[in-house]
Amino acid sequence: MLATTIHGPGDIRVEEVPDPTIKRPTDAIVKVVAGCVCGSDLWPYRGENPIQAGATIGHECIGVVEEVGADVTDFKSGDFVIVPFCHCDNTCAHCRAGVQSACVNLGMTSSGQGEFARVGQADGSLVATDGVPDPELLPSLLALTDVMPTGWHAAVSAGVTEGGSVVVVGDGAVGLCGVLAASVMGAETIIAMSRHEDRQQLASAFGATHVVAARGREGAAAVKEITGGVGADAVLECVGTDQSMSTAFAVARPGATVGFVGVPHGVELPVGKMFQKNVGLRGGIAPVRRYLPELLDLVLQGRIDPGRVFDVTMPLAEAPEAYRAMDERRAIKVLLQP
Repeated sequence: MLATTIHGPGDIRVEEVPDPTIKRPTDAIVKVVAGCVCGSDLWPYRGENPIQAGATIGHECIGVVEEVGADVTDFKSGDFVIVPFCHCDNTCAHCRAGVQSACVNLGMTSSGQGEFARVGQADGSLVATDGVPDPELLPSLLALTDVMPTGWHAAVSAGVTEGGSVVVVGDGAVGLCGVLAASVMGAETIIAMSRHEDRQQLASAFGATHVVAARGREGAAAVKEITGGVGADAVLECVGTDQSMSTAFAVARPGATVGFVGVPHGVELPVGKMFQKNVGLRGGIAPVRRYLPELLDLVLQGRIDPGRVFDVTMPLAEAPEAYRAMDERRAIKVLLQP
């Protein structure tokens, strides 16, 4: 099959690789209808994460079940499915506690930017749609594989409440989905921190009531002014850098919680400030399967349209350009079509 592979920093290729096969009786093979590039894929692309040269890359996809293992009972060939980026059995103690991203049988999608993907623990991981969805729904369904549940997880972890105030640090696809999540949860004041006009516009469309372009102390001061000198009731940290985490704690009111979902790189927690202000920290890898049923209902009801984060669509063959476009911030998120 054709799949996107990474060979070194900045070196993305589309080439022939072996088709995935059933390795365990709980596996399923999915023919990818749409995949995409994630902001977290840019970490290895920029040389910030270790790279196994020639490995496939891409963890977000939707598609049609091609084949299932002997123990898979809930899905069959021809089913249209949403593939959570983290696979789970959905029955272990951690899954039952709502932390499917720490499942004892955890797996990850590894060729979402390809023609086929293997899904471990198919019965626990996959969520089927009612028949083949309309083409216009595909971007939003694809967003449910990672970025929308991740933004939602940030909001849940931060304790967003109806009528409360929220600051979202990060204007990538996850941060924008965090804005959308806070809006659905009924927050009254939603402040998106963004310096890019196209992302500011989408944040406003998703429910942001204010946009702060400033960074550092100036940005924190702007948030304090908007919140009457108090700070935010909940903060969503959706980047993963030391600067973004510092900003998150700077804009949090005493007693608030920072919900963090940005993959941490070089982050040092301000423990003294956390102690002094009684500000908590919760979050981590999003348990996608936990949120998928509710989010799918919201999409099908037309209450949310997270697929709007895909501002560029390209054929799979142009994956290298997709990475360049996102790295250079010429695109928010690129949808790839095999």
